[in-house]
Amino acid sequence: MNKVGFFRSIQLKFIIIYILLLVLAMQVIGAFFIKELEDRLLTNFKSSIEERMQLLSYNLEQAFEKERNEDADEMSLQAEVQQIIEDISTNVGSTSIQVINHQGRILGTNDPNYQGDIGKKTTNDTIENALLFNTFKDDMFFDQETEERVYIQARPIMNDEEIVVGVIYVKASIQVVYDQLQDISEIFLQGSVLAISVSIFLGVLVARSITKPIVEMRKQAQKMANGDFNQKVNVYGKDEIGQLAETFNNLNIRLKHSYATIEEERKKLSSVLTNMSDGVIATDTSGAITLMNDAAGRLIGKNPDELIGEYLLDVLQLEGKVVDISELHDSGSMIIDFSENTNEPFLIRANFSTVSDDEEEITGFITVISDVTEQEKVEQERREFVSNVSHELRTPLTTMKSYIEALTDGAWQDKDIAPRFLSVAQNETDRMIRMVNDLLQLSKMDADEYPLNREQVDFISFFHQVIDRLEMNKPEHITFIREIPKNKYIVWIDKDKMTQVLDNIISNAVKYSPEGGIIRLKVEKKRNFLVISVQDQGIGIAYDKLEKIFERFYRADKARSRKLGGTGLGLAITKELVEAHHGKIWARSKEGKGTTILFTLPLISRKRRETR
Repeated sequence: MNKVGFFRSIQLKFIIIYILLLVLAMQVIGAFFIKELEDRLLTNFKSSIEERMQLLSYNLEQAFEKERNEDADEMSLQAEVQQIIEDISTNVGSTSIQVINHQGRILGTNDPNYQGDIGKKTTNDTIENALLFNTFKDDMFFDQETEERVYIQARPIMNDEEIVVGVIYVKASIQVVYDQLQDISEIFLQGSVLAISVSIFLGVLVARSITKPIVEMRKQAQKMANGDFNQKVNVYGKDEIGQLAETFNNLNIRLKHSYATIEEERKKLSSVLTNMSDGVIATDTSGAITLMNDAAGRLIGKNPDELIGEYLLDVLQLEGKVVDISELHDSGSMIIDFSENTNEPFLIRANFSTVSDDEEEITGFITVISDVTEQEKVEQERREFVSNVSHELRTPLTTMKSYIEALTDGAWQDKDIAPRFLSVAQNETDRMIRMVNDLLQLSKMDADEYPLNREQVDFISFFHQVIDRLEMNKPEHITFIREIPKNKYIVWIDKDKMTQVLDNIISNAVKYSPEGGIIRLKVEKKRNFLVISVQDQGIGIAYDKLEKIFERFYRADKARSRKLGGTGLGLAITKELVEAHHGKIWARSKEGKGTTILFTLPLISRKRRETR
């Protein structure tokens, strides 16, 4: 089991949870604190403005009332209003104050920027609404010119008859309140960072104290998984984790005894399964694999450990062929073809049985598999051999029987027909004799009862002699072309057997060559062996049938082969003889473009020639 990194450990999760809870609490407290502080500061600011504006409003109401009662002119009222504003401006700081009469004209202001507007009519919507609708209006907004937050207030001035005679318009910067909030927020943030840093340190200590017993139990569990039950975990207290540690130690003791018993049984079972040559697969009632030995893995071609939990029907490639696993085991045994996975013939015999408990309830299934490829191949070859021999012998026997019956019925008296019938019977007899001789030769080679009388031979000279002999008897329409080097190459061969090999190959090339055909006879030296090839321009052989031409009784063109008198054993004997000389034989062909038969012979080195 791999070591758990810090970033994946429960210790880090404790620390993260601890810090998240702390941050969440500080966020809630900070948000509440800042909100309450903002409300208090704004309320105090508005209260201070309100107190001054009430005093200003009272003085202005007296001035407007006096002007109405004494019928003073507007200039005297304007001067008195300006005087009142200047008196109160000493206590309002940077607050801008404007007093507007009921006609919308500015009577006075303490703002130097608006001194030139005194006597002019204002266009401020807030002031006009206060005059028209007798409404008190206050608001906050961000001033784009000063880039500060400002507070405005429009307060109607009423006379004794509750008629609006003017408006006090106040504009005060409230940015100082938000600057204070910003400073306090930064201080709170710094305190939060410090608190979090201290909390992380404390969180690590707390998390370690909680996770230390768990880490020890994890390490002990890893040792138990490896079969070490000798150590115990420490108990640090009587809390839930301490009780868990005590329970873990009790479990350790019990597992130690159980493991010893199971290990003894496992070794017995493992020894039996390991030493079995057959594969054993155990499954549960659903067909899922619970146990498989190495022999079964080698037969199936997969790691047994990777197949645990897989279904037997899928592993044995029986999905769709068998409906249920119980049906599979009811069959007792079957032959399974695994050739698709290996691209070679591969057959497995599977024998099935059930596993039952004390109450005769089926708890699982056992499948024993074994490789029967060679056995089935030998059996199949035996059947094919018997079938081929029977078929090959039946044809000449049937022919002979027909002609002999015809002769018996009186054809022997016909001087024209009788000799022809006897000639056919004699040819068929000779054919059967050749076939029997070939079969006896193959039988002796299979039983290693066909000794080779080897000698050192210059293959180039020997090859020319064989070609010369065959060239004298070849049809006139066939041409031999020799591509043979003039060097001297010594081989260790049985001249009679090698003559038979060359006769078989060249004779086949002659038989299957068309009118005007060319047969190329070639020898090449490749390192420490010779490559001999015979190429014709015959009908050729299909690619999928090329490897079969060296099998017994196989004919690429059966009708033509029988017509030419072949037994179907020539190339099979040739292959056996070439391999007996430690060579290899193979073929190359394309349909309609001829066939090339190639085989190799090992060369004798100079040292070996001198020794012999």
